Amino acid sequence: MGSGYINNPEKEYHLEVGLGNQENLKSFARILQMMGIFVKTFQTSIYIKEGEEISKFLALIGANKAVMRFEDVRIQKEMRGKVNRLVNCETANLNKTINASIEQIAAIKKLQQIGKFKILEDNLKEIAILRLENPNMSLIELGKLLKEPVGKSGVNYRLKKIIEIAESCQ
Repeated sequence: MGSGYINNPEKEYHLEVGLGNQENLKSFARILQMMGIFVKTFQTSIYIKEGEEISKFLALIGANKAVMRFEDVRIQKEMRGKVNRLVNCETANLNKTINASIEQIAAIKKLQQIGKFKILEDNLKEIAILRLENPNMSLIELGKLLKEPVGKSGVNYRLKKIIEIAESCQ
């Protein structure tokens, strides 16, 4: 009736079955769709590019060991993808925190150098000193260290105020 192949699922999901003619193609595609397997057709071939659909096809034709191997690779591939997304997200957040901290520290040091640090309000001085002592801390962590703790937005507001004051002293 036909022949086919399946790609290595570590790279991409692709299963293709070549059938001798259009009549066989239509019949086979109809049978698969009745079994809940959605396929695409091209000339005299059906193909599947979704991992779930490929697993269903392999199970339908009785290739149980192949289903187990295929699913194992799919699970590993998904887990690697999730881990990479989490690492990328965490890295982006750390970079954002570090860049903001650098800007904040530069503004505080500028105010110290030009003698304007002394005239800051006490709440701004307190957060400025904490930022200098803890350059890697998040805003939430800094807020908890204050004499009267405030949340992330309160710390952010104070540090932005310091930056604005430093920028206006040019």
